[in-house]
Amino acid sequence: MSLRTLLLRNLLRQSRITNFAPVVLQNKSYSRNEKYNWNSKRNTAITLLASVVVGSAIKDDQKENTKSDIVEAGEKRPDLPTYRAEEVSKHDSKKSFWVIYRHGVYDVTSFLPTHPGGEQILNAGGLSIEPFWNVYGMHKTKEIYEILESYRIGNLHDDDVADHSDDELWAKEPFRDKRLIVKTAKPFNAEIPPKLQVEHFNTPNELFYVRQHMPVPDINENEHKLTVTIVGKNTTVKEFTMKDLDKFKPVTLNAALMCAGNRRSEMNKVKPVKGLSWTTGAISNAEWRGVALRDLLAHCGLDPDHLDDLDGKHVILTGADTDATGAQFSTSLPLRQALDTVLLATRMNGEPLPPDHGRPLRAVVPCAPAVRSVKWLQSITISTEESSSHWHLKDYRAFNPSKTWETADFSTAPPVYSLPVTSAICDPEDGDTVQVKNGHIEVKGYAYSGGGAKVLRVDVSADGGRSWREARLRTDAAPPARHYAWALWAVEVPARGDRQMEIWVKATDSNFNTQPEKFEDIWNIRGILGNAYHKIKINLKY
Repeated sequence: MSLRTLLLRNLLRQSRITNFAPVVLQNKSYSRNEKYNWNSKRNTAITLLASVVVGSAIKDDQKENTKSDIVEAGEKRPDLPTYRAEEVSKHDSKKSFWVIYRHGVYDVTSFLPTHPGGEQILNAGGLSIEPFWNVYGMHKTKEIYEILESYRIGNLHDDDVADHSDDELWAKEPFRDKRLIVKTAKPFNAEIPPKLQVEHFNTPNELFYVRQHMPVPDINENEHKLTVTIVGKNTTVKEFTMKDLDKFKPVTLNAALMCAGNRRSEMNKVKPVKGLSWTTGAISNAEWRGVALRDLLAHCGLDPDHLDDLDGKHVILTGADTDATGAQFSTSLPLRQALDTVLLATRMNGEPLPPDHGRPLRAVVPCAPAVRSVKWLQSITISTEESSSHWHLKDYRAFNPSKTWETADFSTAPPVYSLPVTSAICDPEDGDTVQVKNGHIEVKGYAYSGGGAKVLRVDVSADGGRSWREARLRTDAAPPARHYAWALWAVEVPARGDRQMEIWVKATDSNFNTQPEKFEDIWNIRGILGNAYHKIKINLKY
């Protein structure tokens, strides 16, 4: 067993009541929109499971069952059919929900509405429950094994049986909307489908794109504290609970967050780059509410209007998420920029932050790459030093197109603190067949610019740039210098009888910056800041 697995298990043992007791209270979360026929067998089973969960959480010194007490689950059964993992994986919806345990395959569809762990079980749809049970060890009892075996429908093929002993780090991940396009599962990274991007100006929380570097930390909101340190001749250190932050004047802003690697897949076609192969879905927009960093630092004794105290200083933001070595995620940005823009957010689109987006507290740094908007915010440090983390010193820095990994010097490359103007076509998508109506097709998409710039114009061409049509814009009402939201756009493009069409889009912001035409001119080894014209090819149906 790995060192990180042993460490995690030890941490879980120390906080089992906090982590597990609330689980039982969530058992009705599935019945909001659906009705189920609950038979007495299932109710008896779930009552038993709930009592085991509570009992196991309370008894710190609980002894393991002896071998004679345990009914082993997941053993091969010659009387049942064999399934491949690929077939099992197709059963991941509430209408048909299968899971795997060791060699066993189980149809637990009817068990879903009464599962005491809430929606977290949905993460195991079509997959193995072993990683979850390795964390929630109270499942490994005779009674629970018997319940599980009552749902047994088959055996897993020998070639598909996997070792899950090191998967505990990911077992407590939150449930994610199945509509998200998953790029990596561990850590979880997913983008919003293009057509859904333009359905709402403020992206629904469950569809907001997800960018994680490590597992989502399990945080008790009532115990979470934010530490603020101002380094100087007389260093100041103050702690704030979430209730303390509620006492500050609330601030609301509408802002898009975009990964610096958005549209990296297009840049990768020029020459291979390193990083997640995002298409156009690593950007979303939301209304954020919380405390202005400026107000919090002023309360801690920093004078935001004293210019001599600002120059040469940085804000180091550190989150509660950690890697396998115990290193916490951290990055920084210049203090002057941070005071003008940064929000310490507790709410997103009127609701508490979802776990994937930083519950209970995150920084929102408008205009900058989303990596600067540190989630699960745990500490803020004002210092003459930048963050010493890998993510700040060895990533998210800009290089010219001729730099290679062998010649790139991260120590001298400028950190990326703002984003260029960009745009994308979301509907139709590349390769779609589109019905022509009244000699036209409708094209929709988004546009965005960093630095507080507002998108002034979006131009669309269907003839290789020989002519351009100006799109209708939907924008936020904020003034150009403090405009942090994206713009949604739509335009009717004439069809000229062709069976195929290539559509281009470019945007211009309030600084009159316009997108470059080709990715070749802006290529870089990390595949970031990809903002060339977005181009798609579609088929036309008359």
